[in-house]
Order: sequence, then structure tokens, then C-alpha cells
Amino acid sequence: MSNKILNILLVEDDEVDVMNVQRSFKRNNVVNPLYIAGNGLEALDMLRGVNGAPPAIPEDRRLILLDLNMPKMNGIEFLRELRGDAKLQKIPVVVLTTSDEDRDKVAAYELNVAGYILKPVTLTSFIETMAALNHYWMLSELP
Repeated sequence: MSNKILNILLVEDDEVDVMNVQRSFKRNNVVNPLYIAGNGLEALDMLRGVNGAPPAIPEDRRLILLDLNMPKMNGIEFLRELRGDAKLQKIPVVVLTTSDEDRDKVAAYELNVAGYILKPVTLTSFIETMAALNHYWMLSELP
């Protein structure tokens, strides 16, 4: 089972959404480590390490849950930076956002996201969505 553990980075600036993801993981018995960054710049620092320090997130079996609407560096800007970095470009990213804009969906898929999910409005729906994602992760063969 330990070989199925994923190191999940949630890039999200809304504290309520962070708590919803945490609650959803707990309710679904998701044991994958969850790391949290409040924006794209913070996420890149966690993935790369800062000032010679090692990355804050283990370098194997990483997955990113990404909001698009964030301060400092939004999700699309983050994706561009991520995909331009040879060490990070292959990390799977699932967009989890309130944006139902076609331009955001197209931009995200052009930057190779593994999925684009609209944030559920209710906690119950959020829990169901996280359960479906967890089931998918358990079946996926991520490096």
C-alpha cells in the first residue's frame, strides 16, 4: 500500500476550500500527505526548495490540486512555470476551481492538466468529488 501513497500539493488561497479538502480527505480515509500552498509562487518554492534547501515535498509520486484564481501567481501562470521546468514538468495536475470559463479550461488543457473539476458547492458534493479522485489515484500508475 505504501507504494500507492501520493504526495499531494493543494495550491489554494481560500481557507474554506482548504478546510473542505481536508475534511473530504478525512471522511474518505485518504491517507496521502497533503501539503498546502497559498499561491503559485509558494507552491513552486515548496516543489523546488528555497535557498539550497531540499524541496518541502518529497520528489516522488507527486500530484497537484490547483485552484486558478489566486493572488501573486494564478493557476495558469503557475502551470506555465511548472511545464517550463524540466524537473517539475511531468507532475500531474488536476485543476479544482470555481472558474467555468472556456478560456480557462482551454488554457489549462493546453498546459497538460490531467483533469479540470469545478469545485462543488456543498460539503457533501466536495466529499463525493474527493472520493472519486482518490479512487482514480489508487487505480493510476503514477511514477
